[in-house]
Amino acid sequence: MALRMREKRRAAREPGVLRGTIATPASTPVVQHGTESRSGMSWRVFSGLIVLSLTLVLVLFFALDIFYIHSVAVGGLRYTTKEEVFALANIANLHVFWVDPDEVRRSILRSPTIADAQVVVGWPPNMVQIVIQEREPAVVWEQAGVAVWVDIQGRVMRQREDRPDLVRVIVDSSVEGPLGPNVAVPLEAVTGALQLKSLRPNIDVLRYNPYKGLGYQDGNGWEGWFGTGTDMPVKLVVYETLIRNLMSRGIQPREVNVVNPDAPFYTVLWGR
Repeated sequence: MALRMREKRRAAREPGVLRGTIATPASTPVVQHGTESRSGMSWRVFSGLIVLSLTLVLVLFFALDIFYIHSVAVGGLRYTTKEEVFALANIANLHVFWVDPDEVRRSILRSPTIADAQVVVGWPPNMVQIVIQEREPAVVWEQAGVAVWVDIQGRVMRQREDRPDLVRVIVDSSVEGPLGPNVAVPLEAVTGALQLKSLRPNIDVLRYNPYKGLGYQDGNGWEGWFGTGTDMPVKLVVYETLIRNLMSRGIQPREVNVVNPDAPFYTVLWGR
């Protein structure tokens, strides 16, 4: 009895042995050593190729001359030349990546001839495309022997061609020097000249005096002065009425002044 008890205690102290079916190597999952390493290596190689390709593209992008601005495509030209617009844009030999369309537009608008501009930046061959809108000349303004164009707002522009359809305004010699680049013609003088031309289409040349305004040499030998502004129809009626009165009285005027239509006056060459 005591012997049986000792054997039971010995058996309890012995390590347990798993009884039953022993797992064979075939039934255990096989770990594929090295798969993750090969996958990780392929991604690193792929990423490196991407970086290398982008670097090569950037190098070519900045190294090739095709991406540097040597000319522009310009539309809307009538008086201005393509070369002038390119010079105004101030982007010669600049890389297309550094071209700011808004800055180019502001540079082009420095020209008094150009009223507006649209700038589009793209890819070769026409990397910079510009469409401009030019100001239209309204009169030819000649001062100190230098003729310029003036638009309807009084802005001075360079005369680019002969326009016989425009009325020519010749400034009296009492005004010294030609117009400066940033000097505008009085708006009242421009509108007055346009009105006189529309009312008397046979007038090709007008005179301008700082005090008497606009005038012309009448075909009958006297000077007529009309001032400036938009009331030329009234002044012409007063002028013609006064002329008829003078002619009926046998008076040859030297000057007829209707600058103030409410108080016109004249000077005479001969007559009563």
